[in-house]
Amino acid sequence: MKEYNVAVLGATGAVGREMLKVLEEYDIPVKKLLPLVSARSAGTTVPFRGRELLVEEARDEAFSGMDFVLGAVKSNMSRVFAPAIVKAGAVFIDNSSAFRMDPEAPLVVPEINGEDAKANKGIIANPNCSTIITLMAVGGIARLSPIKTMVAATYQAVSGAGQGGLVELEEQMMAMARGEELKCKVFPTQIAMNVIPFIGALTPNDYTDEEMKMQNEGRKILHLPELKVTCSCVRVPVMRSHSIAVTLRTERKISVEEAKEAVRSFPGCRLIEDYEGRCYPTPLDTSGQDLVWVGRIREDLTDENGLTLWCCGDQIRKGAASNAVQILQYLIR
Repeated sequence: MKEYNVAVLGATGAVGREMLKVLEEYDIPVKKLLPLVSARSAGTTVPFRGRELLVEEARDEAFSGMDFVLGAVKSNMSRVFAPAIVKAGAVFIDNSSAFRMDPEAPLVVPEINGEDAKANKGIIANPNCSTIITLMAVGGIARLSPIKTMVAATYQAVSGAGQGGLVELEEQMMAMARGEELKCKVFPTQIAMNVIPFIGALTPNDYTDEEMKMQNEGRKILHLPELKVTCSCVRVPVMRSHSIAVTLRTERKISVEEAKEAVRSFPGCRLIEDYEGRCYPTPLDTSGQDLVWVGRIREDLTDENGLTLWCCGDQIRKGAASNAVQILQYLIR
């Protein structure tokens, strides 16, 4: 079996570390694993296949000889190193938003549009986490009839804001228990025992850029340029795994039973009809694994061609790290 040289750019962050775990779990044939970070984080180690690997500083020359580079850094760093990665002949699978809407870069969820990855010119973009989880939930239904519109509300875990989000929620909960003052650094207001209906930066249409990703990225992934999406993104006091309530309208009427069967048979999804006496998943159910769980499929009461459902998925894994590794896996297969 052919083996591949793989670099992980941003290897010490939450998504980067998860990428290392998923590469192991999926038994990707890695000949050399190169963990890379910015200068200030170099010199530490990360575990991979029973060994501690030295984390090196990311430089243009570091990508020489690499076959794949998995990106787990912010957009500005992705843009800085992308030219060197492509020049080195590696395929850059980038988790940032830097190249998602670039017409030259495929935007890929392997179960939905894996074939698009083959048309890459050295860069493949990993979609937004909520977009991945939502489109996985509706992907099987979209195969029955094109989706015309979606109305979505996301319930996003604090880990979506990085390690600092996890720390802030935990510290606020402990401070509440001790009767101490709560401190807000990552989020604009208290997140413990609260929800914040605003994620990202405001755009001219009064939606945030996080909310617009569902429409913009959904159109590209589903190959539906006329898809219309209204989305509200909400940060909730959950550690890990995002949840989304979705109402979709299809070109033709899809029955609830048809929709259930489509979800049941769609790779990467788990239909929940009776799980521990529940007809729905929760974030805790889905944390630490790659399936998107879907439940509460029912008819929309406002449109005869509409369906409403609830889905949950681990945004660090399927919403980020695992999806990137699955793209790599798709290409080598």
